[in-house]
Amino acid sequence: MNKLQGCELYFDCFSGIAGDMTLGALLDLGVPESAIRSELEKLPVAGYRFWHERVKRGALAGTKAHVDIAAAHDHAHDHAHDHAHDHAHAHDHDHAHEQQQHHHHDHPHRHYREIRAMLLAALGGDVLTRSLAIFDRIAAVEAHLHGTTVDEVAFHEVGAVDSIVDIVGSAAALAWLRPTRITSRRVPLGGGHVHTAHGVLPVPAPATLELLTGAEVEAGRDSEGELTTPTGAAILAASVSAYGPMPPLTLVGIGWGAGDRELTDRPNLLRVVAGQPQLTEHTGDVLVIEANVDDMSPELCEPLFEALFAAGALDVWLQNIVMKKGRPAFLVSALCDESTREAVTAALFEESTTIGIRHHAMSRTVLEREFVEVATPWGVVPIKVARRAAGAPVVNAAPEYEVCRQLARAHSVPVKTVYLAALGEFYRR
Repeated sequence: MNKLQGCELYFDCFSGIAGDMTLGALLDLGVPESAIRSELEKLPVAGYRFWHERVKRGALAGTKAHVDIAAAHDHAHDHAHDHAHDHAHAHDHDHAHEQQQHHHHDHPHRHYREIRAMLLAALGGDVLTRSLAIFDRIAAVEAHLHGTTVDEVAFHEVGAVDSIVDIVGSAAALAWLRPTRITSRRVPLGGGHVHTAHGVLPVPAPATLELLTGAEVEAGRDSEGELTTPTGAAILAASVSAYGPMPPLTLVGIGWGAGDRELTDRPNLLRVVAGQPQLTEHTGDVLVIEANVDDMSPELCEPLFEALFAAGALDVWLQNIVMKKGRPAFLVSALCDESTREAVTAALFEESTTIGIRHHAMSRTVLEREFVEVATPWGVVPIKVARRAAGAPVVNAAPEYEVCRQLARAHSVPVKTVYLAALGEFYRR
């Protein structure tokens, strides 16, 4: 297991965020290019070249992700891809092109039903889940803004090949990293105006602002132009559980993703920080959000759990209960901080059949945690170690179950054999 996998991620988007900046930052962080290409190659999308390079923005260097449209489209892209755009994050979406009103047809228009069908047919697992989470949000916002249905949304800006690559590529990178949590700083939006397929619009673009509903944002000066694009906003909306200062972390890695233009007052870079949480023993208040459910298929429990954890829940559990008229049911409970209360509540409403939710405060005490890797005959297994304080005796130690399961399956041995070998090696050391 790579040391980056299973970390927390912090999106330090001090110069905004776009799809290509996200992809560049995750590559710069250390995600293997092969992990991204292997997923992109599953898509029935041709006519592009994906590559990246190290560039400087101001005094700092970062990774710039490129998506070049093939020569077959050059007649429609003679000046659309020369990277001389007037806005901060250019090829992430058509409306960043200064000349947009002269070539609305540069990128093919794709209805969302086509994009969704393509993703469902080509991708799987966490890559599919993350890709759909990003695209679904964009489609819902575009449908609302333009008064149409989600299926009929025409992706003028984000449906083009380069943005599909940015979104699926970023989803593949995050799936490889398997972060335990993603947080972000307050999002700078920029100022001024932008040319789009729908005419001149103020910055932030309407879609960007809608996508960041519930996020902490800050306005910019008119001279800054667009700092955060719809694709960047959608990635944050689909991935981030909380906004604010960087949480306490033991740093593991840092990645820098470059935007297209030079800014006058700061490097045009997105910084992504990976680290292990520094959780020391303390007593603090949390919230328990819960509901009684007696009319939901058990098959929906798994996506409910996934949605609650994605919304920022610290823990989720079910209890069997009996409701009125002797009806079997279950109590679903989620533990969360006040900062994620609204998101967790929304996820419980959206992914379950309940029409009422309770919440109450609770205190808890947690231990300091760290990960230690041990070698077994079947591969390396990370051990989660808990202590009352740094350097204190170990209170609890547990191998990561998913890693044990993957190794057991790969070597055709029982999971408990790998699990016990890892735990024994940890205590032997």
